[in-house]
Amino acid sequence: MKEQLYTIPVNEAFEQDCECPVCAMLRSLEKASIEYTLGPSYMEDDVRMVTDKVGFCPVHIKELYKQQNRLGLALILKTHMDRMIKEAERLSEKGSAGGGLFKKKEDAPVVEYMKKLNDSCFVCERVNKVFERYLATVFYLYEREEEFRRKFSQAKGFCNKHYALLYEQAPLQLSGKLSVEFCETLSKIYLENMKRVRDELDWFIDKFDYRYADAPWKNSRDALPRAILKINSTEVE
Repeated sequence: MKEQLYTIPVNEAFEQDCECPVCAMLRSLEKASIEYTLGPSYMEDDVRMVTDKVGFCPVHIKELYKQQNRLGLALILKTHMDRMIKEAERLSEKGSAGGGLFKKKEDAPVVEYMKKLNDSCFVCERVNKVFERYLATVFYLYEREEEFRRKFSQAKGFCNKHYALLYEQAPLQLSGKLSVEFCETLSKIYLENMKRVRDELDWFIDKFDYRYADAPWKNSRDALPRAILKINSTEVE
């Protein structure tokens, strides 16, 4: 592979006791990207050029705010706002994009700019760029390393989103026979573990019935947040 391989973080994710190793990879990437954004990098001109241009999504701006580097975040947002105001002033002078009766109406330039800005995020772009390589590494390891195939087959399944993503990518990343084997293993562990969490959630519900008050919780105390991760690829505290 010409692109850099990330065998260590991918192997580490599949060694974790978690409901979706791919979610674990993403969490690790997001954490590293948040730390990078508010580390010494925020004083580097090339990084500030990008953050000034793209800004941050609602999810990641909250994570940045939690880091307590208020000065660093303020400096980043101040120069971002400088650029945003300058662009809004320039584009708003062009006025609204019009159109006659039979002409397709288009967004005004300033509206188009704001829509694009609202859909961009420095952290998301940084995470997505590396995540693609992580994903390619999963298939690279599956094809070449028996030990990784064992780890994969013993995983506790995947969330809906990443099950579909891996299934979709398999024919593009693996040869015919190996792709079929991968998808069969993937579906097997997905369904087995989705049913396991479903059953644990069912017992969690039963524990609210007085008839089961003295029964053991088994492995159901945290079944609700694990079910949310399986369904929505989201961790809740």
